[in-house]
Amino acid sequence: MKMKFLAAATFLSATFLFSTDAEPTTTKSTFSPESPTHMVSTTESSENEVPELTWEEEVTMLYETFAEANEAEMPSIDSFADGMKGYEQLRENGELKKELLTLIDFSLPSTEKRLWVLDMANKEVLFHTYVSHGRNTGGKMATKFSNTNGSFQSSLGFFVTAETYYGKNGLSLFLDGKEEGFNSNARSRYVVMHGADYSNPDFITQTGRLGRSLGCPAVPEAEAKDIIGTIKGRSALFIYHTDPTYQEQSSFLNAVI
Repeated sequence: MKMKFLAAATFLSATFLFSTDAEPTTTKSTFSPESPTHMVSTTESSENEVPELTWEEEVTMLYETFAEANEAEMPSIDSFADGMKGYEQLRENGELKKELLTLIDFSLPSTEKRLWVLDMANKEVLFHTYVSHGRNTGGKMATKFSNTNGSFQSSLGFFVTAETYYGKNGLSLFLDGKEEGFNSNARSRYVVMHGADYSNPDFITQTGRLGRSLGCPAVPEAEAKDIIGTIKGRSALFIYHTDPTYQEQSSFLNAVI
């Protein structure tokens, strides 16, 4: 599978790249594999052909489009590139109903805003905020991860958001893990997104880090309802880390794009 963006000629015309007429709640590709800008007449000289972009070039250009269009700080290019690999595969497989990618970077300390919700259709950063990791995943830094019930550790990898429910943490969002061995037990473990007082920024002032969950990506109470309401119902969520085991064994990250 090869992800296609708009041709370089469009990029040089001062218009946004990767444009789409789709609404964020549709599954129409944010990329344009059949765009006329990729089609060169056989009667034209080969000198006029637009060279096909590499995966790295496509991702870099999309990243720059997001950065230029938004005031919010962007995730690292490495986490964004990994996130795009899984997002595109989930989209191609018909797993998604919304053109949204929630990216959580657990290689960053919990004292930093490390959750982004990206609107892939409109190239907007919808949310950028704090998120807690699991109790046994680490203190300020997340260092250990698990797919095991009772581990109280966070899980890495790609998820698809599902339905909501009201539990002891209020409004909560089920996450269906898509990577066997890394997050496939998320639903049975009740690894869900919810709001928590220990994920509020003032907790950092008191303790020097965010509080920790039982493995859930918990977000600030004031933002939980809006974030969950936006991403629920089959959008992509990716929890990133430089963990070598995950990087080397993830079927999503090691797929040929």
